[in-house]
Amino acid sequence: MSLSAEQWLAHLRALSFTNQFKIMNVCGGHERAITHAGLRGMLPSSVELIPGPGCPVCICPEEDIYTAIQWVMHEKVTLVAFGDMLRVPVNVSKNQPRSLEQAKAVGADIRPIASPLEAVKIARSQPFKNTLFFAAGFETTIAPVAAMLIEGVPDNLQVLLSGRLTYPAVQMLLESGEVGFDALIAPGHVAAVMGAEEWRFVAEKHRLPVAVAGFSAESLLAAFYSVARQYQSGQVALDNCYPQVVHLNGNPTAKIQLNQSFNIVDANWRGIGVIPKSGFEIKETFSKHNARLHFPNYDDQIRKRAGEMPAGCDCAQVVLGKRYPNQCKLFGTACTPRQPIGPCMVSDEGACRIWWAAGLKNNTNKNK
Repeated sequence: MSLSAEQWLAHLRALSFTNQFKIMNVCGGHERAITHAGLRGMLPSSVELIPGPGCPVCICPEEDIYTAIQWVMHEKVTLVAFGDMLRVPVNVSKNQPRSLEQAKAVGADIRPIASPLEAVKIARSQPFKNTLFFAAGFETTIAPVAAMLIEGVPDNLQVLLSGRLTYPAVQMLLESGEVGFDALIAPGHVAAVMGAEEWRFVAEKHRLPVAVAGFSAESLLAAFYSVARQYQSGQVALDNCYPQVVHLNGNPTAKIQLNQSFNIVDANWRGIGVIPKSGFEIKETFSKHNARLHFPNYDDQIRKRAGEMPAGCDCAQVVLGKRYPNQCKLFGTACTPRQPIGPCMVSDEGACRIWWAAGLKNNTNKNK
């Protein structure tokens, strides 16, 4: 019989820690569930939860967003993108659109979508005009894009792919020599696609406790308790606390389709830099749908702060778990969801947006 959230919490509170025990949760969905349920305030004071690199909108390369804006402003295309991407700001002068939302406001044909099927439907509805699908996201978002390509799409649909894999960012943190956490909660949705096995390296190579969690308070608290017990016993392992959805080897069909559609390449993460083998690139098989091969390069390399986070924005440090949202000097002052400075305040999976929505609005160095 599974335990309730109250029972898992009681088990956690019964543990004693001699030092601060820091757990990184990778997934933006986990951060949202943790914060909205108020789990931080319920945990023992010695247990600290750190948001990690689980927001694909936050790390989408600034130059890709800039390129999308230029294409839809200068080429005869309809641009479609997942809703969060429309509000992410780029580094341009004040007289230019800073986001896809601002480009839409001055007349560009930009439409938010919720799934790749909508991109196909729009392309088929206007066969004499190119439809540009700006596809950004992690494995759970990119797997349906792979399925879309394999099932077949209209000739007038091109994809600007900005997909990333999750685990290489964690691997980079663990190999950096500056690990700021003692245990890891692996992302449930990503593991559902790629498999829990993908996270075994955390325990076996780096000797840190790791557990896959779902999005309920019960699953999250079970994962917290699992890694805490591992930490105290010194017997680290991979634990799956989301067995209803996550299997050891993931979704075989989705993984095959990802492999058939994309190559794995070194890729840039906004504000962080290039992470080896962390990006998806459209294979030559589908080159006629690769927007990068069909449209001019408008990216201006001499742009001030091209490719970077906006001035004063600590989003990259938040993504890497090195700073809490309310430790950024812009948080809740210059940067709010209504007027975001950095991408972490845009997406529902961005830690800054999540903390703001939960009422943690004070610009303070206190994080608990």
